[in-house]
Amino acid sequence: MPILRGVSAEIQRGRITALIGLNGSGKTTLLRAILKEVPYTGRISFYCGHDHSQPTPQHIGYVPQRLLFDPNLPLTVVELMALALERRPLFLGISRRARERIADLLKPIKAEHLIDQSVGALSGGELQRVLLAMALEPDPELLLLDEPAAGIDFHSENEFYGLIDQINRTRNVTVVLVSHELSMVSRFAHHVLCLKDGRIPCQGAPQMLTPDKLAEVFGQFKGVYEHHRH
Repeated sequence: MPILRGVSAEIQRGRITALIGLNGSGKTTLLRAILKEVPYTGRISFYCGHDHSQPTPQHIGYVPQRLLFDPNLPLTVVELMALALERRPLFLGISRRARERIADLLKPIKAEHLIDQSVGALSGGELQRVLLAMALEPDPELLLLDEPAAGIDFHSENEFYGLIDQINRTRNVTVVLVSHELSMVSRFAHHVLCLKDGRIPCQGAPQMLTPDKLAEVFGQFKGVYEHHRH
């Protein structure tokens, strides 16, 4: 049974595109299709100046909705990231070069102090920062984020979206993120794709999220409330 049907959309290069919609509307499936993790018919094309006929992790960074692992596993942040950066097994130790690279990845997202922390002891927001740092290696052109701030308190959530905005601006990386936080979408996204029942009934700038459009996608009694800086 198909989950997405007749999806046709453009993701703007160097901008932040948000995918919004109810649970089960196909948002995560669309990300997985971009990653070629699920079968699909049709075509997903990349126009970034390189041959992306078969996108690789070097082109695409991905932060999943949640990381499934045993919290009792004796694994530190530097060890977790070294598994992705180095080819040699952990029992041989982590090279100085790898540790310096990991520290450099953690620094822009204000998480360098977590480098020797146990992964199981991290808060939800701290773990998402670590996963974001991992997704930024090696300098992807497209960054996919599946509800990156899920389970994070409001203050940390606001700061986390600010980090995504900063990464987008300073690295010129194209960002596609799934989010249920419409206020954050209205504040940080440049483009919005609405998904409902496996289709895209509307898309455009965040300003198009009028009460009528939101009712069409989410049902009645939905609205956007912008959080202003004080």
